[in-house]
Amino acid sequence: MYLADSRRHARPSADAAPALAPGRPARTTVTRIAPTVLALGTVSLITDVSSEMVTAVLPLYLVTALGVSPLGFGVLDGVFNGASATLRLLGGLLGDRAGGRHKTVATLGYGLSALCRPALLLVRTAPLIGLVLAVDRVGKGLRTAPRDAMISLATPPERRGRAFGVHRAMDTAGALAGPLLAFLVLRGAPGGYHAVFTVSSYVAALGVLVLVLLVPGRGLRPAAAPAARPRARGLLRLPALRRTTACAALLGLATVSDSFLYLLLQRRLELPLAWFPLLPLGTAAVYLTLAVPFGVLADRIGRRRMFLLGHAALLAAYGLLLARPGTDVSATAVTATAAAGAVLLLHGVFYAATDGALAAVAAGSVPEHRQGAGLALVGTGQAVGRFVCSFAVGALWSRWGDTAALTVMTAALTTAVAAAVTLLRPVPGRPSPDHREAEFS
Repeated sequence: MYLADSRRHARPSADAAPALAPGRPARTTVTRIAPTVLALGTVSLITDVSSEMVTAVLPLYLVTALGVSPLGFGVLDGVFNGASATLRLLGGLLGDRAGGRHKTVATLGYGLSALCRPALLLVRTAPLIGLVLAVDRVGKGLRTAPRDAMISLATPPERRGRAFGVHRAMDTAGALAGPLLAFLVLRGAPGGYHAVFTVSSYVAALGVLVLVLLVPGRGLRPAAAPAARPRARGLLRLPALRRTTACAALLGLATVSDSFLYLLLQRRLELPLAWFPLLPLGTAAVYLTLAVPFGVLADRIGRRRMFLLGHAALLAAYGLLLARPGTDVSATAVTATAAAGAVLLLHGVFYAATDGALAAVAAGSVPEHRQGAGLALVGTGQAVGRFVCSFAVGALWSRWGDTAALTVMTAALTTAVAAAVTLLRPVPGRPSPDHREAEFS
């Protein structure tokens, strides 16, 4: 999937690092991160504190407090993870229009999600909660592609892996703090899910305020945007982008959502319910530690290779979940703890190796004036795959149990990784994937 970011017609954006001055050490320029990337990272950090507070307690709230079945949770989880796919491409297209309105569209998306936090205080039934979650994911769908386009346009092509790694690391710092804050709130008010939702609402509002005040809206426009309105149809003419999107969708079909993975981890290893909100911390801590190093490594060894290696780590996590602890009580406790730590470690490696790498790959396969739409198309394919996966896991779990569901997903991911290796193999007679695809005709 590696599509290098060399650009034949690109010019540095306003926030890109300046050229080396005579006598200036190369290390200073190489390690510089654009202010726009840091500002967007701050917004994502704050927003993730808010969203992960809710995500950390939502599965337990739905299954234990509201008595939702695994199938019902699969439907809600599918809505939560898949609704963003409906508007992600639209967000990218809107951001690309008129030379780039990425900040405006991103602000709309962040604001819409922020309004959903207090709405959780007013709903009590699964259908209404599902509606709120859908609106929240619509907001995420609108903001993701414009935000990533701003990161891409603010960064020189050869350093995009690092830039996305830094942003994802800051984003993950929020994902690390969110569940911890939710745990502390529940510790002070056992069963106080509404207290979690209230604190989350205030944090989300702060994130929108930081976006409006600190993220520049100018200086991020493409170097040469065409007069014609951007259309999604033209994106499919790029062979590399088609392969990237197909690969993201295929692997998404076998990627169990975080909520389901944590439920599987808690149930199969019989972990205490009180510790459930802390499970995302393991993933987030590994992600935070490895996001930047993996971004730098992806720039060196190839983002396609890093992306596939990340899914191999996820496959190993599935395998560990399928293995049961020993029968002796003391041995079981030790084995369960070790297995839980290993699964969370591999889950964090998966995200650190794939999230930023996929965005950098997509950014390098489209012209500058189509950054938002190109990133959105790949993200939409991945989201649709994960949307279908959540329904499938919920149905399999309800019908045959969690072991059958996990076994099917393990086999599906094995097949998908093998297919992705074949799909992304360079085609004889075509240009090397180390060069960007030609402009649209």
